[in-house]
Amino acid sequence: MNLLLCRPEHCQDGEIQASERQTRHLQTTLMAKPGDTIRVGLLEGKRGQATLLSYKGNHARLRVEHLSEEPPAKLNLTLLMAMPRPKAFRRILQAVVALGVDRLILINSYRVEKSYWQTPWLQPDSLEENIQLGLEQSGDTRSPDILIRKRFKPFVEDELPTLSEGVECLLAHPGPVHEKHCINRHQAQMLAVGPEGGFIPYEIEKLCESGFRIHSLGPRILRVDTAISALIGQLYL
Repeated sequence: MNLLLCRPEHCQDGEIQASERQTRHLQTTLMAKPGDTIRVGLLEGKRGQATLLSYKGNHARLRVEHLSEEPPAKLNLTLLMAMPRPKAFRRILQAVVALGVDRLILINSYRVEKSYWQTPWLQPDSLEENIQLGLEQSGDTRSPDILIRKRFKPFVEDELPTLSEGVECLLAHPGPVHEKHCINRHQAQMLAVGPEGGFIPYEIEKLCESGFRIHSLGPRILRVDTAISALIGQLYL
């Protein structure tokens, strides 16, 4: 936790009450004592510093000194991602948030098992928790937009043409590197990442019809979290 992030309703009269998880981190990892200065931020707001006042029960109390710093800028990027395995989804979501993706769209794919969509990690409370963990890791305060689209064809045919209009679109797919793409950082971008093994030919065709160009990191089949980190690092950071 590189930033203690709180909701506006938890910051009253210039004081913050940390959650139980945050308090444990302050005590056991940071070993913070009353009087220490802690980096804090308001969700969807600014960052600053607070002074740790006391521990009471399972919560720490802090006094805000200032909140005047803007969070780091988001990437001008929409990530179109096939729903990954639930075991990996929590980790991937936190990484996507920490990397600064502005919008995440979870979509279906032939290689996505139906059971993946039943994971409790997609429940609003779980999404909020893991978004906050990603924000705290990276020192950010602003959450990405998250859209969930469980039907591939209706999304690609009815919504994607509008979403991709005027946007530079790349489709990550394992295979030979035919072309190295250089993106325009001043233009909105969309990056599509399929399940491990990639999208099937029909899905690639439909995405290409919406203006996507195929981009490859090479012939190796990478895990989704590895591929996303490598792609964003190569193209956007």
